[in-house]
Amino acid sequence: MNKNIKIAIAAILILGGLYMMFYTRSLGWGIVVFILSAFPIFLYFKNENILLAFWQLRKQNMEKASKFLNNIKNYKTELHKNQYGYYHYLQGLVLAQDHPTKVEPLMRKALEYGLNMKHDRAMATLNLAAGAISKGRKQEGQKLLEEAKRLDSAGMMTDQIKMLKDQLKMPTMQKHMHNPNMRNRGKFF
Repeated sequence: MNKNIKIAIAAILILGGLYMMFYTRSLGWGIVVFILSAFPIFLYFKNENILLAFWQLRKQNMEKASKFLNNIKNYKTELHKNQYGYYHYLQGLVLAQDHPTKVEPLMRKALEYGLNMKHDRAMATLNLAAGAISKGRKQEGQKLLEEAKRLDSAGMMTDQIKMLKDQLKMPTMQKHMHNPNMRNRGKFF
């Protein structure tokens, strides 16, 4: 649902509550309707599809989380600016298992738009570091790992950071390392 429709619904509920309180003298129902206007205002700032996607990710149900994220057709009209980063962050987390190559641009966008929680920024930079290491960009991966370690103040991702640092220490396989005769191959051989 468009975010402006939510504000319109909240305004109608507020006006209806005030009308009930002052003109019809139904003070109890007026207060109830006035309090109910808090829900559309809350959903203006925290989109219901993003909240449901977070809930499904907590339960490790990627299919349902993807379904809720796909309900958002145009994120710029349906979400508040503060939610843009989390939309891309959740898209990246959902795609991380099946399509790891598509995760890096989504996490970069999430960090550009901004993530409020430190551990979310740490997870995004950790995913970026994993993408950089897998593509052979060791220096960039090392910098991103250090930033992820700095952002992970709770120590929730120490095992993943250690695993990626161990992966950095391993030598990279060059193109023809598996067949030593390929290095001596000449033009006419």
